[in-house]
Amino acid sequence: MRWRRTALALFIGAAASGLGILAGSNIWVARASAGRMYAVADVPAKPVALVLGAGLTPAGEPTPYLAFRLDLAKQLYDARKVEVLLVSGDNRTHAYDEPTAMMDYLVAQGVPATRIVRDFAGRDTYDSCARATRIFGVTEAIVVTQEYHLPRAVATCRAVGVDAVGVGDTRGQQYGATWSQGRLRERAAVVKASWDISIRRDPVLGAQESGVRDALSTLR
Repeated sequence: MRWRRTALALFIGAAASGLGILAGSNIWVARASAGRMYAVADVPAKPVALVLGAGLTPAGEPTPYLAFRLDLAKQLYDARKVEVLLVSGDNRTHAYDEPTAMMDYLVAQGVPATRIVRDFAGRDTYDSCARATRIFGVTEAIVVTQEYHLPRAVATCRAVGVDAVGVGDTRGQQYGATWSQGRLRERAAVVKASWDISIRRDPVLGAQESGVRDALSTLR
């Protein structure tokens, strides 16, 4: 019947379009992040490490994935690859304060609190990257996250004006199923990232903050 042929043609067209968008988004991420992902020992020094949030446990402590990111940030600080750590996470309610938990973890590991700046509205990767430059004035940074997430994070930060390189955690591979699920989700997450960038979506905004600039100025 004609209507069935029409429906099938529309379905095939929609599927092809969707696959094209998915492929295009992944190609963009691969190209934008190529040659910009390093080990701690090899990464070029930058003034700031942008540490992306990864959730809290019911007790309000960093999840293992977030702890791995924070451990990498500590390594970067100890190796003098960065001077300030910008910890960006979710704080939509008083009961859920990801940036403060990140700061507390780093302080417990020996990082001076004066070298840590909190971004309380880093609700996703795009928001964290956009706010890093628009709110905190960051123009270059080392992005810290899991390895499979790193290409999108670096590409997104570059697209919003941050000269970004990245260091990615691999210890999370010990959580095999979670790691595999994360890698799979990442294939689709790049589509949202490319959409956010194409429309220049505004993150949660507010007054510009001088925390990063103030922390850096004490080292000059």
